[in-house]
Amino acid sequence: MAIPFEQVDVFTNRPFAGNPLCVVPDGGRLSTAGMQAIAREMNLSETTFVLPATDPRATYRMRIFTPARELPFAGHPSIGTAWVLARAKRFPLQEPVTRVWQEVGIGTLPLDVEVRDGVPGRVVMTQGTPVFGSVVRDLAPLAAALGLAPLLVQAGPVQVVSTGIGHLLVRVADLETLAALRPDPAALSALLQAHDAVGCFVFVLLPDGEALARARMFAPGAGVPEDPATGSAAGPLGAYLGAHGLLRGRTSFTIDQGVEMGRPSRLWVEVGSDASGMPRVLRVGGETVPVLRGTIDVPDVGPV
Repeated sequence: MAIPFEQVDVFTNRPFAGNPLCVVPDGGRLSTAGMQAIAREMNLSETTFVLPATDPRATYRMRIFTPARELPFAGHPSIGTAWVLARAKRFPLQEPVTRVWQEVGIGTLPLDVEVRDGVPGRVVMTQGTPVFGSVVRDLAPLAAALGLAPLLVQAGPVQVVSTGIGHLLVRVADLETLAALRPDPAALSALLQAHDAVGCFVFVLLPDGEALARARMFAPGAGVPEDPATGSAAGPLGAYLGAHGLLRGRTSFTIDQGVEMGRPSRLWVEVGSDASGMPRVLRVGGETVPVLRGTIDVPDVGPV
């Protein structure tokens, strides 16, 4: 059977930058094995499949697959899929903002689609409440897994933070160090698994300017050697920076990612804190551009 798909670039305003995403807008005829096979064939960091919602609050249900596994939540798949569905008029659009609800593995979460003259623009997702996980205290194995000397890891905890998926956040000294990273996939995958994290998000805080940080993300255990834009790590970084007083008075900021891969991406993050100053609400947004569309010829593998 022929399954339609669209490929878009997310967290960019121009084609062939940002993070590529394959969206299958009608995934109901596919089994889980069929979805995983398509994701492996597309060989992008993620492929999404849209299904009828099972939660009555949700506008649609979405399943997300890397080439190696299914994820309960991810950032650029959330934004790109909502944009594809908005452009296809799969739900009514109201200006200036249309709110939709996506049902994913961690629950039902809102997304705000900015609309102008009937055309969808930036999409902003609300992520899960931040959870601060384990801290890596022995930096030598981590540094070796990243191809670093331990002294190049900046002061501050190396910690797993999750707003739906756990990412190990590692601050390094400068852009030269960030560019020089050469991870050992096996060693890094084992370390991430030991700390219940999917990815390693390595970042540098930049001098005062348009972007607050530049980052690289590695998730070898999920079949993603490097990701050019990671929304599910941008929210945790916002929570981390807020919790450690590193936001420089900002409530929102941008992250540059994918530069070293030749796919520059920009992610917008908003941090909402409670009365004590602890981050509680994380929103991540970005733009999406279309690249291609077509059909995938697959065996008749039956329903989900």
